[in-house]
Amino acid sequence: MSSLRIGVQCRVVVDNDWAGDPDGLVALAHHLLSPTNRVVAVTSSLISPMFGVPDGSVQGAAMARELVDLIGGPAAAPVHEGSDTAFGSGDASSAASTAIVAAARQEDPLPLYLVCGGPLTNVAAALQQDPGIAERLTLVWIGGALDAGAEEYNRDTDRAAADFVLGHPTLEIFQFPLETYRRCAYSVAELEHDLGGSGRVGRWLWERFASLPLPDFISLGGVWPLGDSPPLLVTALGDESSTYTATPAGDGHGARRVYTDVDVRLLVADLYARLRLHEARRRSVDVP
Repeated sequence: MSSLRIGVQCRVVVDNDWAGDPDGLVALAHHLLSPTNRVVAVTSSLISPMFGVPDGSVQGAAMARELVDLIGGPAAAPVHEGSDTAFGSGDASSAASTAIVAAARQEDPLPLYLVCGGPLTNVAAALQQDPGIAERLTLVWIGGALDAGAEEYNRDTDRAAADFVLGHPTLEIFQFPLETYRRCAYSVAELEHDLGGSGRVGRWLWERFASLPLPDFISLGGVWPLGDSPPLLVTALGDESSTYTATPAGDGHGARRVYTDVDVRLLVADLYARLRLHEARRRSVDVP
């Protein structure tokens, strides 16, 4: 099977609360399957106490490792556990924050993107450990909101971490706020049919949705946003068909980019193509 020769565009550290909403695992699989970004580390962050998962980072790291092993490959990304203590309420440093610092300090001609689809705890701890890494990476964050009064899970789960990171004077940030990542709507029926029908990795991902223990206060409708997928437009695909506003560095902050619309078709089509190509190549190896 031949394909076009595609070059690696960047290095990526993928940080998320993997034991929570499975859309993070969908995005991780997409990153791992994309030849245009090289995942150098996977880090696991805390989950809001309202979901009753006291060791969410440990459980999340185990899920991420299972997915990394399932996808395989010659250079599997290491998975690191983060802190289950919110930033500012104790020592939030961890193997995850140390791995972020190490990736930023590694000499490499490829740019480094720190993709965070959850609370910013590990990012804040890494910046506290080594403030100089802010000039050696770009944070791509799913979180916050254009509406200042809106509730937003990733920001509100660790508000101190969000305030610390967003207030850093030299950190470049690409942000996908609530109003934008909610546009990545996908129906539950489509997830079951399309994701669950896309080979072994797709089935594993769909099973994470089907087996998720939802709290009683959550009433599930027919839609489940794949809200953690938009950073792939920065790291693996291209954002030419998306829109954003940009603010240059100044007034005590690094350069900022806030995405206001994303190309959902491109994201979803590439995801399923990657899953099916991976399955086809696996089967071609397994067949004698």
